[in-house]
Amino acid sequence: MTEGSKSGIIATRLRNYFLTGLIICAPVAITVWLVRSFIEWADSWVKPYLPNFYNPDTYSPVAIPGFGLLVAVIVITLVGFMTANLVGRSIVSFGESLLNRTPLVRTIYKSLKQIFQTVLQEQSSSFKRAGLIEYPSPGLWSLVFIATDVKGEIAAKFDERGMDMVTVFLPPTPIPTAGFLLFVPRDKIIPLQMSAEDAAKLLISGGLVAPDYKPLANAPPRSIPHQKTA
Repeated sequence: MTEGSKSGIIATRLRNYFLTGLIICAPVAITVWLVRSFIEWADSWVKPYLPNFYNPDTYSPVAIPGFGLLVAVIVITLVGFMTANLVGRSIVSFGESLLNRTPLVRTIYKSLKQIFQTVLQEQSSSFKRAGLIEYPSPGLWSLVFIATDVKGEIAAKFDERGMDMVTVFLPPTPIPTAGFLLFVPRDKIIPLQMSAEDAAKLLISGGLVAPDYKPLANAPPRSIPHQKTA
């Protein structure tokens, strides 16, 4: 074996070792960075409003990370507990009535409340399913997140034309937080067995990370069920 071939083998091994280490270390480092950034963001919002007596940073030479996030979680939980009884509901209703009388603020508040109620409802299936639609042209398919049945005035306009439509969200790659809101006929959507999390991984990786697929035995073709109205 010549010196050149030995050097090539060593270089290949070193490259493989580096890539293996990168695959292991990079996700860990990015996860730690994201968690740390979120904790620091929560602390920056909560700690300035804490009295010095209750702020541990007052007595510690170094900042204690996560205390602001802990306080926020406790306060949110207490608000939810208070809202579950009559007195708490009365206070919340009074606060909402004040917001609803304030121009501009009431529009923002109502929109945000409706979004959170829709997304966080325990029985809601919004954005928990993924599917395929033929977009942007025939023969080309795009991955979408299935939101909900079309509602309100838009649903009425479609019903007048006998069209059964579903609201879907079409995210771009590799940043799925932005995208397009589309109204698609129910029978034009191909539901996927993969979870929304796996679909997000597929999008972020540009198609490189595909989830494992185990076909269900004797499973009939899936369709998008109609959502029950309250």
